[in-house]
Amino acid sequence: MNPPRAGSHASLAQQNAITLAIIFVIFELVTVVAVALLVMAPMARRSADDLANLMILSAQTWSELPPETRVDFETELAKNYQLALRAEPPGPSGTGNDEWHSPYLYFLEVALNEKTGHVQHLTREVIAGTGWYWRSLPAGGSNLSVGFPQRRIGAQPFVAFLITSAIGLVLALLAALWLARRSVVPLARLEAAAGRVGRGEALALLPETGPRELAALARRFNAMATQVGDLLTARTTLLAGVSHDLRTPLARMRLALALLETSPSPKLIARLENDIEEMDRLIGHVLELARGIEREPPAAVDLPQLLADIAAVAPDGQVLVRIEPRLRLLMLPPSALRRVIGNLLDNALRYAAGHAVELVAEYDGERARIGVLDRGPGIPSEQMSAVFQPFHRVEGSRSPTTGGAGLGLAIVRQLADTYGWEVVMRPRANGGLEVWLILPPDVRPSDT
Repeated sequence: MNPPRAGSHASLAQQNAITLAIIFVIFELVTVVAVALLVMAPMARRSADDLANLMILSAQTWSELPPETRVDFETELAKNYQLALRAEPPGPSGTGNDEWHSPYLYFLEVALNEKTGHVQHLTREVIAGTGWYWRSLPAGGSNLSVGFPQRRIGAQPFVAFLITSAIGLVLALLAALWLARRSVVPLARLEAAAGRVGRGEALALLPETGPRELAALARRFNAMATQVGDLLTARTTLLAGVSHDLRTPLARMRLALALLETSPSPKLIARLENDIEEMDRLIGHVLELARGIEREPPAAVDLPQLLADIAAVAPDGQVLVRIEPRLRLLMLPPSALRRVIGNLLDNALRYAAGHAVELVAEYDGERARIGVLDRGPGIPSEQMSAVFQPFHRVEGSRSPTTGGAGLGLAIVRQLADTYGWEVVMRPRANGGLEVWLILPPDVRPSDT
């Protein structure tokens, strides 16, 4: 079986129109049935009963009037009640025909039959282009035909149903077009924007307006598009930084190889080894940054032990660890937490200028936070957001011994964004810098 083609499905506007039309027709039918049975039928029966009484009374009154006054009586009936009297029986045979009538005329036939005790149908005749209904009724010792024009019965329920149904269908189609403008047009913009994101083109963010669901969808898409744009920018920056930082050791290696051809020496070989280690270290940092978006499942972390292990890489006495007793076990991704705290500590030790670095874990009753505090030269306030960009160095040289690779804080920011952590950097009182990793409220000590 071949899969259906994309163009074979009805559009959302067409589906809305069909759905609204079906719903309206069902509603119209239910309304008509309810009104007909509960309102119109009782009113029609009472009206037919009143007309039957009037017709019988008119025939009997006419038979009892003196002949000289009957003409005036017939004129009064015709003028005020639209009734006519005649001696001739209705129809050619005088029995009438059982033809189709409106429901009101059937109610009138039933009322007349019950009141006269004689079953007879109304007979329709066309007189001077106007339809008339006649019925033979007892009048004294004989029968008298009583009739009324068709225009006296003004109700046309079937015509009303057809007109309201047609108008309702038109309104349903107009409502579908209006709904399409509110829903299909934003979705079409979203589809086009998604295609541009997939092709890597520059994206203009969608307007976050309209119904709540569509506004939320646009807001989510804008956030996703911004993240994709950031990833593309980071990728470009990463590739540019790697290519730039690899040129220097490669140039030194090329020079060392040229010198080795003429005068081999252990010093040149050691320089080659140092350049290879520098390149390997840079590639390792890049791979670590690339792995930052991979989510690690949380596990029970012994925070004092983890911070002690991270601090153990520093010389004795250079890292002071202070942890609140409540912060013992936390449910966190252990490897990601170790990488974040380790990178912050490495950055602080590099610029601590021989001062001790403090590694602090606190809990204020709502959120746990881990801080790295140093007494180094600090970071200018205008660069505190830029230091989290790949390959950004506060120190102007490109030497890894003084400025690092410029990827440590970028890895910290990427991991923090991945796990919903917050990184706050600010100057420290009396000089230095403090960086706090603030954990989400749902990360709580196990004994609280």
